[in-house]
Amino acid sequence: MPVALILSAVAGAVSVFAFAPFDVFFLGQVSLALLTRVLRGVQSPREAFRTGFVWGLAAFLCGVSWLYIALHRFGGMPMPLAGLAIVLFCAYLALFPAFVAAFFVRFRQGSAIRQAGLFAGLWLVFEVLRGWLFTGFPWLAMGYSQTPPSPLASFAPVLGVYGVSGLLAFVAAVVALTPWRQVRPAAAGWMVIISLGVGGHYLGRVTWTEPAGKPIDVALIQTNIEQGLKWRPERLAEWLETNVQLAREHSADLVVLPETTLPLLADRLPDGYLEALAAPARAAGGDLVLGVFLRDTGGAIYNAALSLGTSPSQTYAKQHLVPFGEYSPPFFDWFYRLVDIPMSDQTRGAKNQPPMRLGEQRVAINICYEDLFGSELIRSLPEATLLLNISNLAWYGDSFAQPQHLQIARMRALETGRPMLRSTNTGMTALVQPDGSVAGVLPAFEQGALRIAVQGYEGLTPYARWGDAMALLLGLATILIGLAPAIRARVLRSA
Repeated sequence: MPVALILSAVAGAVSVFAFAPFDVFFLGQVSLALLTRVLRGVQSPREAFRTGFVWGLAAFLCGVSWLYIALHRFGGMPMPLAGLAIVLFCAYLALFPAFVAAFFVRFRQGSAIRQAGLFAGLWLVFEVLRGWLFTGFPWLAMGYSQTPPSPLASFAPVLGVYGVSGLLAFVAAVVALTPWRQVRPAAAGWMVIISLGVGGHYLGRVTWTEPAGKPIDVALIQTNIEQGLKWRPERLAEWLETNVQLAREHSADLVVLPETTLPLLADRLPDGYLEALAAPARAAGGDLVLGVFLRDTGGAIYNAALSLGTSPSQTYAKQHLVPFGEYSPPFFDWFYRLVDIPMSDQTRGAKNQPPMRLGEQRVAINICYEDLFGSELIRSLPEATLLLNISNLAWYGDSFAQPQHLQIARMRALETGRPMLRSTNTGMTALVQPDGSVAGVLPAFEQGALRIAVQGYEGLTPYARWGDAMALLLGLATILIGLAPAIRARVLRSA
């Protein structure tokens, strides 16, 4: 294998250490700088495509291979097929950095700053595409690695995660492409880096949102029910009792049980069960939110959240379902003959569901995978004062999935200027503050409750107003600036 491809693979693997649980955020810049440095010596777009593909394949195989656990250990897919499925999926994800590399090498011209802008704009746009195409898979978008204490975290309330990705790529490319021994290019490079550092410092001092109402006492419950046992009929009574017992032990203004904490349809629960589950919270003058499967009169099944207690009962149905796990894309019925995934024929909830009104707070629910899509979460703003995610990551065992998902929640809190509450089955149950800091977290794979006071917030960040539009416009603008020399040269040749 050529040295360039080896270096690209190393750079892709290194990128994973920028994310949780390692949190060495500057390795994100190191990884993309190394990739850009390799591309500097590549002349053919075809060779560049291979280089970017190898970077992406290494990054995603190292970063999201925990999907194998869901397919093989809990889904029952044979080991070779599960391994092949993960390799093919990561190969698909690797196409996005591959196209970035190919287009960059094909059209780069001009100064180092102009070329860096072209690379950053391409990176940003293709990450947006990855987060949208075929319902999207934005996991490991590079911007997620830049949660505090990264100086780029301050840009999240303005540009969102994709904008942060673009800034990271820009800094990395400036470092890799600038001829630092030449005075003028070096001065321009330092000016860019210093300007972003100063801008991030002052943005970090801006308060985009403000407290709303009084703090409330919250109990975020972690049930820690093993995925391999959750759906066994002989254990159902035990799991029902576990939920009641935990709710009884941890009454509060708001008590939260995780996604699908009751492993059956709500209309099949024993008579009086939901009343017993809600009784402790109601007695304390509060409310309980739990994850449960609901069925409507037409027979459609929803992965939902249900509130019970002092406030009127309300529901939220998951809108952004997981392909293959919660519904079958067209022509993929054969997939379900290879795996055994309970409740895998679900229906999407309505697009614009209002926040739950619980006491003085308005709580916007998102379920598991939904919090990867910041542009969808901001639909609940400015009404929502709190964000609440309920998840079940037991599907992925003891892996990077839990800390990576918590890091994603930190980015959502930054983007919206709202606290993000998380109640999970096996981890990581936590409270994330509007500045992206983690105020409290339970150890993974332990049963218990995080008892903590939570303050609601109101107001809008720039990202909450405009979503990904500002980042996309910035990315497209830098691409056009980067393409200008090539366009000018073509015009002159044709004149």
